[in-house]
Amino acid sequence: MNNFSIRAAKRDEASDILGFIKELAEYEKMGDKVVATTELLEKWIFDEGKAEVIFAIEDEKKIGFALYFHNFSTFLGKAGIYLEDLYISPEYRGKGYGKEMLKYLAETAIERGCGRLDWSCLDWNQPSIDFYLSLGAEQLSEWTVYRLEGESLYNMAKE
Repeated sequence: MNNFSIRAAKRDEASDILGFIKELAEYEKMGDKVVATTELLEKWIFDEGKAEVIFAIEDEKKIGFALYFHNFSTFLGKAGIYLEDLYISPEYRGKGYGKEMLKYLAETAIERGCGRLDWSCLDWNQPSIDFYLSLGAEQLSEWTVYRLEGESLYNMAKE
């Protein structure tokens, strides 16, 4: 992996972040759901500091990304890191880069004193599930994710 590295994204790379988000959305069969723009990413990641992004780089070419942010565990009484997205372009998979990205995030969590690293995976994505289980990740099958967005979010706020 001499030609592989990981580094933090910079503001002027918001369009690259958006490109990877769109690639990931297509892979997840949700390409029509992406409404993010470079301006929104610049605002929320770089101005507001609500998330962080790292790039996977091979031979000076960006080949993947991870977007993450801090959450909080009331049971542990400390912060954690929530990995929102991890994506490596298909032609670069199988080289251990995804594992290196997770290792980097685990190291970041430990350096920051976090208690855990969490993420979600679509239940049909068996290659990723198998990969995560091979790393010793625990599948939390007793938890179900819920979401309010769009009109439902608006209606809840107005009740």
